Amino acid sequence: FYRLSAHLDERTYAACAGHLQDLLCQECSPYAAHLYDAEDPSTPVRTIPGLCQDYCMQVWQSCRSIFRSLSADPELIALENNMAKFCRYLSLEDTDYCFPHLLANQNLNQNLGLVTADAEGCLQLCLVEVANGLRNPVAMVHANDGTHRFFIAEQVGLVWTYLPDGSRLEKPFLNISEAVLTSPWEGDERGFLCIVFHPKFKFNGKVYVYYSVEVRYEERIRISEFRISPTDMNTLDHGSERIILEIEEPASNHNGGELLFGEDEYLYIFTGDGGMAGDPFGTFGNAQNKSALLGKVLRIDVNNNDRGPLYRIPPDNPFISDPAARPEVYAYGVRNMWRCSFDRGDPQTKEGKGRLFCGDVGQNKYEEVDIVEKGKNYGWRAREGFSCYDKKLCTNSSLDDVLPIYAYPHKMGKSVTGGYVYRGCESPNLNGLYIFGDFMSGRLMSLKEDRATGEWQYSEICMGTGQTCMFPGLINNYYQYIISFAEDEAGELYFLSTGVPSATAPRGVVYKVVDTSRRAPPGKCRVEPSPVKVKSKRIPFVPKEKFIMKTPTPNPRLRTTTEAPWGGVPDPRTPRTPAVDGAGRAPPRPGDRARAPTAAAPEPGKGAEKRGQRRKKKPPVNGAVRLMRQGRRGRGRGRVEVFVDGEWGTVCDDGWSLPAAAVVCRQLGFPYAVRATKKAEFGAGTSLRILLDDVQCSGQERTLLECSHADVGTHNCSHEEDAGVECSREEVTDW
Repeated sequence: FYRLSAHLDERTYAACAGHLQDLLCQECSPYAAHLYDAEDPSTPVRTIPGLCQDYCMQVWQSCRSIFRSLSADPELIALENNMAKFCRYLSLEDTDYCFPHLLANQNLNQNLGLVTADAEGCLQLCLVEVANGLRNPVAMVHANDGTHRFFIAEQVGLVWTYLPDGSRLEKPFLNISEAVLTSPWEGDERGFLCIVFHPKFKFNGKVYVYYSVEVRYEERIRISEFRISPTDMNTLDHGSERIILEIEEPASNHNGGELLFGEDEYLYIFTGDGGMAGDPFGTFGNAQNKSALLGKVLRIDVNNNDRGPLYRIPPDNPFISDPAARPEVYAYGVRNMWRCSFDRGDPQTKEGKGRLFCGDVGQNKYEEVDIVEKGKNYGWRAREGFSCYDKKLCTNSSLDDVLPIYAYPHKMGKSVTGGYVYRGCESPNLNGLYIFGDFMSGRLMSLKEDRATGEWQYSEICMGTGQTCMFPGLINNYYQYIISFAEDEAGELYFLSTGVPSATAPRGVVYKVVDTSRRAPPGKCRVEPSPVKVKSKRIPFVPKEKFIMKTPTPNPRLRTTTEAPWGGVPDPRTPRTPAVDGAGRAPPRPGDRARAPTAAAPEPGKGAEKRGQRRKKKPPVNGAVRLMRQGRRGRGRGRVEVFVDGEWGTVCDDGWSLPAAAVVCRQLGFPYAVRATKKAEFGAGTSLRILLDDVQCSGQERTLLECSHADVGTHNCSHEEDAGVECSREEVTDW
């Protein structure tokens, strides 16, 4: 507009600049496809939007010269001096859509700009796939340093760097998988649970992580500090770790797992109540005991800690003068908060800025969403949601607990995953909407505050049907097990889910949330990332998920999945499409992610503790592998044994190569294969049959059974030729 209007003289500008701007802006109209005849591929796209006759005549009489700057169409220019023919050429067959009358057409505009909802009021949104092939992606964060990189953490203890163009760097940002305590079993809540960048990371290079460890047979949660590598801005210095805080975990579940920095630049730590059922520790449980660090929101000061103590207590912490309380405690009475976030505030008014939202996973009946405030008690174990859990504690007048802003029963879902208040630029209708989910049922949900009453109104979120998501790059389905939510540096919203909730199953996908009902004007949300010096190989992103034209019948009943055997490859799950039945059952996730049913799950409130239970092993699936060395399981190296049709057997080394070793290592959760060994280097499996021979792989297969091989059990070798592998968490370079 400014480029074209600069050529207008003063008189023409005064009379015609408004018309020029109106005509240019129709390219961004919700009805641009109609205005420019872009819907019919057999006709050329117009250079001028379709105009109503009266408006065209008005513009022609006083401003016809502007059309030459808008269009080089020779037919239009030839008609310039004949008003009737000129305006007939610019007219539309469907006069309902001509400009500017369509702006006043009530039938066209009554729902324009509103988030599309189906007949049941379910908000219809769409997704963009941004990352895949991840093993239980538990967190996605940004560095807030202007680079617009994002970093995705896997439960096994690896963090990957993604660049603004969507590519991933081959070298991990962080790899502490050898120290992290977790396992391949579905529902293991231990592992690498969170990562956060210091607000002044751009200047001090500090990053903080939250993970499970075992120290002298004692399970702990550990909060550590790392520094960026002095030679690579996309890698942490693994030797720089300093342990800020460790807390003993009495059970293997309810590990909490959130780290956040507030506007005050203090570090907030969210711990679980210690595990088992009903917080049975002490007289009132850990959560109500202010002298315990479990079941709390902690707040500490890690600024300027290069000398002196590793952390200090903020002077305004609420219990700093209470001798019976730990000074780190900021809020208490929480069960197992899983995913919390600070509200960035309204982009214009900053209303809501600094509010701290958390999803707190419930026991047997209710899941809840809280707004956490300093010094407040959030009720567990006295209360679960709005309901009394421990009736004796619940009637205690001194409890003075804060009720959640929203709670939902287990018929809707059994394990809340906290989300974010949307404050991004690209989908303005979502502004102020708190979007969260449920791991067990796979529901996406939203809350909107009624500013007049202070109450929060609930709306379910569905994947768009019909033409809602029929745009290039958009999809309308996702994997069910919603592990986490995230914001990028620009404030756009994402969520992380998986088809198989095992720390070693590469079924995790990251999705960006998109509202197609109203997009920001072109160029408004453009960002200019700061340059990133890359030393590692870039791996281009290749999307795998597809748009589903015909969605299934709403509310399907979800089937229970089985746990992943050691080294096995679970059956892939299909992506989730619109709504699910709240009665559907599913396995739990890391970080206190709900009940682990074996067959049919008990009804809410009738079963045993839903987290942390040990289950009997299920038979391995076909193609599962294990490594054996000296009669025991090998950790990362050993003789390859494969499970086929109910029995374990060995693999002959005829044709055995590094790509085949890569398939085995990836099944076992290792990103790299160092060697493909032959001649029974790790011992002969003489007690087993030789099941596979002449195995030849490309390296992309999911199991050895997908590789080329001789018939199962057919071979021309002995156990002296048993194949083996050596795997690694890190890339090994020959010097």
